[in-house]
Amino acid sequence: MTTRYESLISQVTKPARYTGGELNSIVKDWDAHELRVALAYPDLYDLGMSNLGLALLYDIVNRRSDALAERVFSPWTDLEALLREHEEPLRSLETKHALNEFDILGITLQFEACYTNVLNMLDLGGIAIRTEDRADDETIVIAGGSGALSPEPLAPFIDAFALGEGEEVIREICDAVAEWKREGGGPRHELHRRLARVEGVYVPSLYDVTYQDDGLIAEVTPNDDAAPGRVTRRVLQQLEPTLTTPIVPNMEVVHDRATVEIQRGCTQGCRFCQAGMIYRPTRERTVEEVVKAAGELLANTGYDELSLMSLSTTDHREIAPMVNALMDAYGDRGLKISIPSTRVDSFSVDIAEAVARGKKHTLTVAPEAGSQRLRNTINKLVSEEDIFTAAENAFSGGWTSIKMYFMVGQPTETDHDVEEIVRIATEVKRIGRQHVGKRARVRVS
Repeated sequence: MTTRYESLISQVTKPARYTGGELNSIVKDWDAHELRVALAYPDLYDLGMSNLGLALLYDIVNRRSDALAERVFSPWTDLEALLREHEEPLRSLETKHALNEFDILGITLQFEACYTNVLNMLDLGGIAIRTEDRADDETIVIAGGSGALSPEPLAPFIDAFALGEGEEVIREICDAVAEWKREGGGPRHELHRRLARVEGVYVPSLYDVTYQDDGLIAEVTPNDDAAPGRVTRRVLQQLEPTLTTPIVPNMEVVHDRATVEIQRGCTQGCRFCQAGMIYRPTRERTVEEVVKAAGELLANTGYDELSLMSLSTTDHREIAPMVNALMDAYGDRGLKISIPSTRVDSFSVDIAEAVARGKKHTLTVAPEAGSQRLRNTINKLVSEEDIFTAAENAFSGGWTSIKMYFMVGQPTETDHDVEEIVRIATEVKRIGRQHVGKRARVRVS
């Protein structure tokens, strides 16, 4: 760590965001690896460390003998002010190298509100903000994640977008950049052409985009024979083995627990849900695979809480046997199971009872809209009876708290639709008090 950078970090409110050195983090010899990749999450460490995609890519790249991967997150305003005051670049957590010293800067795009953070990170890292201003040997900037499926807002600033699931495409991108380096580099445009030949990679500089009068895209046309007419997103045919040695943060983060992705994809087709469309088809892990991975995770991290992650966890065909098997295997260790994404209409008494064995007392459900009319409009096919039955099952099965997610401002929404949120939440709390008395809590988000 550079003395100046260490000194600046020591002056901020939460130095643990920038120091690195966490359990299971990987520090490789910088000079012994020809390909150096910085994986960036354009938000705080507190949020980015809960992102499973970033953790998977970190593991994949660091398993290569020719490459290293390090992490970087958006700094809070206190560190940013110090970096700019002292003309010090934003650096990685592992070896404290500036971002412009890496061959690849891979950025995870999750939320549009973070797009300005992307530009800020480039500027703080010493990388030219616009692609056209970057030198031939300057860091190649690649973006992936769900936000990459709508690339044009960031197209002037990104060398290449990886569309779809990243496990395979990150390996092929690394291969392309490593080969280009071994051959002595050359014009940046040639590297763009090589990346465009990787399935699922969109390179904005190789396309011309025209717009309609209302600002919508009219046409996207290749201007180079290396660029395909249509870029198709990457889809894994089968999920890769679960990551069982994730980095354990040195401070509390948003989702501070072990995580197993039990399935990917969703078949429900809710009209408001981007993820349900772009992560199709549904692929499930077996009960045996999840139980084995959970044991390794608990041993490698020290966590006692396990999150069964999915777009809709209770839609897994074997969710009840899975929860029972996990509690049978690890319940005596004090295991707590978190089911973060529960479809109201697929919740069952069996699942409630199985999870309650782990003394986990908060259940999250997402009716999304207050009225039946609006739920039908957005294709969230959940009835009031489904909601109240789920509440009955949960509270009678040992739960004391239910969190309910709703959206406001949806197309065709009226005041009545919003007022129905209050009525439904009130009824759910009444059901809870019937079973657990004053301990019943209902939180509406």
